[in-house]
Amino acid sequence: MAKVKVARKSTAIDMTPMVDLAFLLLTFFMLTTKFKPQEAVEILIPSSIAQTPLPATDVMIISVSKDGRVFFGVDSKHTREATIRRIMEKYNLDLSPDDVNTFSIMPQVGLPISALSQWLKAKPAERDKILQSAPGIPCDSAHNELGDWIVASRLSNTQLRIAIKGDVDSPYPVIKKVIDTLQDRNINKFNLITGKEAPELIDTSKL
Repeated sequence: MAKVKVARKSTAIDMTPMVDLAFLLLTFFMLTTKFKPQEAVEILIPSSIAQTPLPATDVMIISVSKDGRVFFGVDSKHTREATIRRIMEKYNLDLSPDDVNTFSIMPQVGLPISALSQWLKAKPAERDKILQSAPGIPCDSAHNELGDWIVASRLSNTQLRIAIKGDVDSPYPVIKKVIDTLQDRNINKFNLITGKEAPELIDTSKL
């Protein structure tokens, strides 16, 4: 009796669809990823067990460094541009269209308004150095420019949520000045940015 030969089938796998899928996923993540903006100063935030996440958009962040300097920023380029135009009008600033465009791409401002024009006209590397050594935004009761930034940005975007990002070693009097600035403008709802900390587990066997 003749033997029946079983036809051999190829075990090769066409990887073309998998490669296409990998490139599609890579392209998707490259286009949708939002990188964290560079901050003027490094801030070590305190930890807590709070579970409320910070909104992804329409956020105003007031940062306080460990040496008590105050920085201000909003996450939207459109809001930043509208905000600086309101500040220009209030303080009679003569900024060029290029200066306005430069401000609109800067994530933070941390110096007095009188120094704003010189800062914006500087080269990018010089702007970073100026901001790192800047005295911060004045928020004293007699000269409170922080309040003007807050009002201008909220008029530019009524959907802004406010968050205070203070260093773990930030001076309490400065944090209080920031909170007082908000409350003086009838803003009593804001968030404090903290790091995640696992809640302490309770040993119920000892209860």
